[in-house]
Amino acid sequence: MKTNKYVDELKAKSADELQTELVSAKKELFNLKFQNATNQLDNTARIKEVRRNIARIQTVITQNAKAAN
Repeated sequence: MKTNKYVDELKAKSADELQTELVSAKKELFNLKFQNATNQLDNTARIKEVRRNIARIQTVITQNAKAAN
């Protein structure tokens, strides 16, 4: 259950840390898409994994925002 551990780590982070994590994940996704377009990417499954991680980060940010209200 690797994803559960990752989500637990995300929940323990502050809002600023989550934002920086989100920005870095989006940059990584951009780089992976660029590598894929130029046929330099070997592991195409990584794109799907990063997209899901971005969704997980955004979900935790939304949950924290709703809990604050």
